[in-house]
Amino acid sequence: MQKNKTKIYRIQISAATENLSIIRGFIQQIAQKAGFDAEQIDQIKLAVDEACTNAIKHAYRFDASKMIDLEIRLSDDQLEIVVTDYGPGFDPSKLDQPDINKNAKKAKPGGLGIHLMKTLMDAVDFDITPGQKTQVHLVKYRTANKHH
Repeated sequence: MQKNKTKIYRIQISAATENLSIIRGFIQQIAQKAGFDAEQIDQIKLAVDEACTNAIKHAYRFDASKMIDLEIRLSDDQLEIVVTDYGPGFDPSKLDQPDINKNAKKAKPGGLGIHLMKTLMDAVDFDITPGQKTQVHLVKYRTANKHH
């Protein structure tokens, strides 16, 4: 039996803002089972919520007939969530770095969300196939000092 077995969970859900609470619940259950603490779980949920909100708003322009795929990969050392939308894609390098102090209320769409995801998670990567799909990879490492 191999030690580092990855568990994979998948959910496909329509891109409607009212489904964000379902997604958060799904993430919460898996992160809790994985032994993350309450603060880490909140960070993971917020980052996933932000990635899904970006897909709903920017990729799909609130078209709830479109789908968002979530894949959660849980291994011994990390939790990785891949959020996939099938919108036109974007260039993450073209987004402005937000000046949080100056204009939190007037932040450009997308800029603040990605900055937030990078703050909340240990690693954030984008895998974009223009015109086909965008995948956001969100990674949270498990801490070595787990207390049972």
